[in-house]
Amino acid sequence: MQRASLYLLGTCALTLAQSVPGQAPSFEVASIKPAAPFSPGKGGFVVHGGPGSADPGLARLTNIDLFSFIAMAYGVQRHQLFSPDWLAETRFDVMASLPPDTTQDQYRLMLQGLLADRFKLTLHREQRELQVYELEVAKNGTKLKESPIEADAVNDGLKPPPPLSSPPLGYQGAVNVLLSKASMQRLANVLSGLLGEPVTDGTGMKGNYDVKLRALIAGHSAGVAANSEPDLFEALPEQLGLKLVRKKSPTAVLVVDHMEKTPTEN
Repeated sequence: MQRASLYLLGTCALTLAQSVPGQAPSFEVASIKPAAPFSPGKGGFVVHGGPGSADPGLARLTNIDLFSFIAMAYGVQRHQLFSPDWLAETRFDVMASLPPDTTQDQYRLMLQGLLADRFKLTLHREQRELQVYELEVAKNGTKLKESPIEADAVNDGLKPPPPLSSPPLGYQGAVNVLLSKASMQRLANVLSGLLGEPVTDGTGMKGNYDVKLRALIAGHSAGVAANSEPDLFEALPEQLGLKLVRKKSPTAVLVVDHMEKTPTEN
């Protein structure tokens, strides 16, 4: 589907009643406004606050695209969400205040309600058999060491699934993957971007790790010596003690049926 950019004027504010028994939980106040137009060097989204963070009463989603917003609200990985292409290019700044003692599950319901109310989002769940690569521990065990937990580390609350990392279009050759204190799901997302196919985490490793990986990606040019660097499938067990296994996986997915490009006014 054709990608489109969205430019809106003004700030859309919404005041919602606090949750009462029998009603879905809702934000006390939520504001939605278009993110600044993309400019070279501008980073991705920044999400801060909410339940479990140092600022549980105020959630700020800056420059978040609608695709990531939905995935965060429904707790799915990127390969589990099927939607029009323009959602990934349409970005907003969202600020919302939460009632005291809001749980993370209630927070997700609030985000879902906001999407349905302001963007008229409708979707459905279904089961699909997807071709995926599963990241697993190699035969001789992992070579990664878990990063120590910092005493003053701040939990920043609920996050969208990390964006897929990929080399520039047409790039051929070696890539360096350097991740600091990354989960295996984060590494799976990076590998998914390099391969252009879904990668799921089947390692069972729950900690965070410093990852250093150098490999050739598929489609490298004939001018690059085949033995100058290992390809991704060789590098993972050699350097990290991990492997990728190709499999068909019955997967629960979300399919977007309808979503407005412009959120409703107050």
